[in-house]
Amino acid sequence: MSGALSTAAENFSIIRGGPFHRVLELIGPANNERQRVINRALVAVLICWLPLLVLSFVQGIAFDSNVAIPFLRDYAVHLRFLVALPILILSETPIDRRWRDLAQEFLRTGLITTAEAPSFDRLMLRIARLRDFPLPEIIMLALAYVPPLFLGNAALPLNKFSSWHTVGISSPQTTMAGWWFWLVSAPLFRFLLLRWIWRMFLWTLFLWRTSRLKLYLVATHTDLAAGLGFLSEGQRAYAPIVFAGGVVIGGAVLNAVRYEGQTLSSLKTPMIAYGVSVLSRSGRRATHDSRNRLDNAGRRNCPRRPQNVGLIHGIGTLSI
Repeated sequence: MSGALSTAAENFSIIRGGPFHRVLELIGPANNERQRVINRALVAVLICWLPLLVLSFVQGIAFDSNVAIPFLRDYAVHLRFLVALPILILSETPIDRRWRDLAQEFLRTGLITTAEAPSFDRLMLRIARLRDFPLPEIIMLALAYVPPLFLGNAALPLNKFSSWHTVGISSPQTTMAGWWFWLVSAPLFRFLLLRWIWRMFLWTLFLWRTSRLKLYLVATHTDLAAGLGFLSEGQRAYAPIVFAGGVVIGGAVLNAVRYEGQTLSSLKTPMIAYGVSVLSRSGRRATHDSRNRLDNAGRRNCPRRPQNVGLIHGIGTLSI
């Protein structure tokens, strides 16, 4: 069995790569990754939120009673750019470390045999090449601008009210802050969110391709998953992203209750749907799949021989 870590395993990362990441590496000291990530979060807030505040004050719509939703009373925008946005950036380092540890665990526990180690290394290198390919980020950047280009003011939450986004109801005029929101703040947030979806796809692809290798399974393993129980940690890694999505939904709910007079009961459908999508799949289904793997291993696999096994977990879905 193979227990030593290869160079590909030690450097495995789904997050540290791609054109946008290379640009972000210029922010902060090169020898301090933690400070660099903190600087990125601060810069993102300065780009997305601070100009909205300044431009709203310039046009007198920061707390003006002449508009239904002044900037300082828009709960959704503050929660999105002061809470959710930093979380999307600050969570990169711990999630990347967790995924790398899980990939290395295949080698530490001997699940990857000596014969399969070269194939496992090639798989990690292929995932890294996909991560660095520029086309996905170009597509994500284009998708980030789809709502303002094709939906116009209809894409705005509470678009039937005058707000710091637009002034007037019958013939609304976009404010300076509204233009910044359309062209900079909202697209950047969508882009970061799409990057996380892309990373989740890469992690899922990595697990699926690993499932095609011959793994050294032990049907009687105490984790009740033939030695694969450690992969449940991959589900827990999504917790910050799930929380960020909940913050965004919470801001929209607050606005709807405050300005549209809706109640929590009338808004329960999207909240329940979000909770079910991110919790049920990552918990109940992952446990069910682990038990199925154990049953399959017990029926088909010899505990002392490497065999093929399916690894795909129910990945927690982020829907915002």
